[in-house]
Amino acid sequence: MSKQPSLQAVQRPSPDFTDRAYWAGTIKMALSRFFVLQVLHDGPAHGYDIARAVERTTNGCCSPSEGALYPTLREFEQGGYLTSEAEVVSGRERKVYTLTDKGRDAFKVGLDAWMDATATLTETGRAAAARDQATGACRC
Repeated sequence: MSKQPSLQAVQRPSPDFTDRAYWAGTIKMALSRFFVLQVLHDGPAHGYDIARAVERTTNGCCSPSEGALYPTLREFEQGGYLTSEAEVVSGRERKVYTLTDKGRDAFKVGLDAWMDATATLTETGRAAAARDQATGACRC
C-alpha cells in the first residue's frame, strides 16, 4: 500500500493587528456595505452614483471600488434587499437600484447596530483614556 503525499495547507501570514491600515480596511469594508443601503434609502440610484454618494456621505472614508460595489449590489439583490431595472441614458444601458421594504428594514437594523457599536467604542475610548491618564499619573 503506497502512501499519498500529504498536501500541506498554505498558510497566509497573520495580519499585523498593530497596523492601523488593517483595522481601517476591516471597518471600511463593513461601513461601505451599510452606506450602500443608506444611499439607496434616500432613493434609487445607479452604481456609479451609489459609489460617489457613499464617498461623499463618508467624507472620503469609504470609497467602494467597482470590484467591491457590484458584488455587494448583487448580494443585496439576491437577498431581496433591492431590485434593479435597466435604463438607457445617452445610449448606454445601466442598472438603477431601488431598496425594497426588506432593504429598508435592513438599513434600520444596521443603523441601530452601528449606533450601538459607536456608543460602545466611545465609552471604551473614554475608559481607556482615563486608565492611561491614571497610570501615567502614578508613574510621575
